[in-house]
Amino acid sequence: MSMLAAVGVTGLTGLHLASIALVALRQRMARPVSMTHKPTVTVIRPVRGLDPFDLETLESTFDLDWPRYDIIFCAAHPDDPACAALRAMIARHPNVPARLMIGEDLATANPKLNNMAKGWEAASGEVVVMADANLLLPSDYLHRLFAVWDDDCALVSSPPAGVRPGNLWGAVECAFLNGFQGRWQLAADSIGLGYAQGKTLMVRKAWLDAAGGLSVLGRNLAEDVAFTKLVRERGAKVRLVRQIFAQPVGGREARAVWDRQLRWSRVRRDGFAGVFAAEILLGFVPPALLLASVAPLAWVLALAMVWYGAEWALCRRSGWPHGPRDVLAMVLRDLMLPALWLSTYARRGFEWRGTRLEVAQHDPA
Repeated sequence: MSMLAAVGVTGLTGLHLASIALVALRQRMARPVSMTHKPTVTVIRPVRGLDPFDLETLESTFDLDWPRYDIIFCAAHPDDPACAALRAMIARHPNVPARLMIGEDLATANPKLNNMAKGWEAASGEVVVMADANLLLPSDYLHRLFAVWDDDCALVSSPPAGVRPGNLWGAVECAFLNGFQGRWQLAADSIGLGYAQGKTLMVRKAWLDAAGGLSVLGRNLAEDVAFTKLVRERGAKVRLVRQIFAQPVGGREARAVWDRQLRWSRVRRDGFAGVFAAEILLGFVPPALLLASVAPLAWVLALAMVWYGAEWALCRRSGWPHGPRDVLAMVLRDLMLPALWLSTYARRGFEWRGTRLEVAQHDPA
């Protein structure tokens, strides 16, 4: 039994450290884009209400360093609080082609897709980028997306990097986004297993139209899962950027963090059941329990220092939150992971911004 425990601890720790090394390596390989033809781009940003940082994140869309791009903001209802703010932004930036489109095409069970549908139909760019409202776009945003584009790629995506946590639970949210979800997505992409993340989705418009248009992304609980499956079905690749983009987080309540992580867990279970089943092995709890069964507590503490020290070093290198509170948040996140995994299997589907999404409404694959 002790030999099996030792193998388990070694294997899980090695996997943890390998994922960190892969992410650090890809950041070193980041390079500027060199393109003879820079295609026209339409950036679509769906909005619903105004979260604390949205005025900043939405206005960042006007400062992109790209020769030819336009912006379409999409709101489902004319009385949305974001509409007045967006009209003011558009007026402040007359040199950037931008418009606000209002209405909802109820073509799918996904309200985000329904909101973006009108923008998709109106998009004139050769390439369309769909970016969530709470993502802060750096001036080189499009350059970093095109830097990973190659002949096999149909979709470029990026998980968000949680920044500016306002309290401990905001730090826990960042720990989930960065040291867990972002790290594993980037590591998977480094070995050729790219998974889309709905915060950023870049595709040639003609490619997705030929595949059935925006509505085909409503086959699963989330559009990023459906997009990943669609790209793979058509023999192409999903690529992730080498350095991910910031999402300001601010303060959070514990229940809000739990609910959001549970929703995303159910999305992953619905979309990639086999991969999700293995998530119970991730985080510090499994190797800590194995080691505690055969070794003194001091060994567990030593392992914790190696485990979280490596994650802290990655966060520091990446510019992600990495102070003492953030290390505590990593521990709280890992304590939550087994409970989230078990709760995910308790039921399927979830409620998102007042809309109930059920697996039965979607392709069960």
